[in-house]
Formats: sequence, structure tokens, C-alpha cells
Amino acid sequence: MLGHADKLPENGTLVVVSHGGTIRTTIGRLLGLEAHHWEGLGGLSNCCWSVLGEGARGWRLLEHNAGTLPEPVLGDDT
Repeated sequence: MLGHADKLPENGTLVVVSHGGTIRTTIGRLLGLEAHHWEGLGGLSNCCWSVLGEGARGWRLLEHNAGTLPEPVLGDDT
């Protein structure tokens, strides 16, 4: 993933899609957190995302669990 981020143009965006546990682990590693602190990030709700950005001292978590829908979205399956 970092290889892809390195290839982005200035102010580019990389979208990474995965399951919540994998995303939490990846965010924890990018932020340099020890594994026992990863749970502090909390899980992601369905259809939500996190936003990271590069700061002067590495990656920063800018938003987490963003985009929560105001009410459940139900499929049209019966």
C-alpha cells in the first residue's frame, strides 16, 4: 500500500477497501501504534471510512468511522 501512496501525485487520493479488522491493523501500523493500542481505534461501521494524511512526522488519522448513515439501508430482498 505504501508503494502505491508513494506514486500518487501531490494531493492525490488512494482508496483502500477491506474489512474492518484489516483496516484497523493497517491504520495502527501506519500510525506506529503498538498492537495492544489498535483496539483503541474502534471498529468501522458498515459503509464507513477512515481518512489518513501525511504530516511532518508521518501518517495522521484525520477521520475515523466517517460517513455513518442516518438510518439502516435495507436491500429489496424479501
